[in-house]
Amino acid sequence: MVQIKEFRIVMPMLLEEYHIAQMYMVMKMQQQNSNGDEGVEVLENRPFENDVYGRGQFTSKIYRLQSKAPAWLTTFAPADALVMQEEAWNAYPRCKTVIKCPYFTKFCLTIETVHKADSGQSENVHNLSKEQLAARQVEVLDIASTERDYWSYAIGTNSTDFSTFKSKRTGRGPLLEGWQDSCNPVMTAYKLVTIDAPYWGFGYRLEQALLAGERALFLESHRNCFGWIDQWFGMTMQQIRQLERQSESSLNERIGKTTSKTTSEDFEQRFSYDEEIYSKSQEVTT
Repeated sequence: MVQIKEFRIVMPMLLEEYHIAQMYMVMKMQQQNSNGDEGVEVLENRPFENDVYGRGQFTSKIYRLQSKAPAWLTTFAPADALVMQEEAWNAYPRCKTVIKCPYFTKFCLTIETVHKADSGQSENVHNLSKEQLAARQVEVLDIASTERDYWSYAIGTNSTDFSTFKSKRTGRGPLLEGWQDSCNPVMTAYKLVTIDAPYWGFGYRLEQALLAGERALFLESHRNCFGWIDQWFGMTMQQIRQLERQSESSLNERIGKTTSKTTSEDFEQRFSYDEEIYSKSQEVTT
């Protein structure tokens, strides 16, 4: 069953500032989560232009983050096959990300994001149909929340207490209860997540696990956006692009030297086996 959930993350910054904050956050988190065995490999990073989004930046990446997968998932796939392929079209303030897993060929996760200068009150920024709105769940995420779960510990490292945090360069903060309603400046990232994992026996469980994982990732990344404000505030787009190029070169060198990659032939053999098992399971249930 396809899962549709919209996460709304209110941020204490201008729409223009968030663009820089997001790019800085992605770059720094990729560095923090890449080591000899796991991490992010940037395959492509180039400008694009199309009729849907206009002009923007296209990126293609491979994520090797096997240790963050729940233990039960490793019973369905070998560890080296738990690799995610991401393609993203960033035409800020609109973005689209598509994530696939070569081992689970029918799996697809799409994140469509709209950024608006409001406090999270817009009800249909993605222009969903009546059917989609009926299926959609909505959750407002508070970056100042201290709530933690399995995915928070697996993904998160930011321990900033935003109830006492105050930016030295901007004077923003602390974020006290109800801060979203009185915050100025303010903007919201509306992230619509659609997940489809049509696998008998564990597909729904996989969808729910990934929704929980995306929720934790959204919280952690946006906590970092604000927590690191004194590091990125005042940067120009030219400066952040230069840092981005340096970071990608460092990432690829680090991962390329030490990570052995599964070949396309290996993946194709596993795809065939996976499809055969799935087909047989469907025959049993019909």
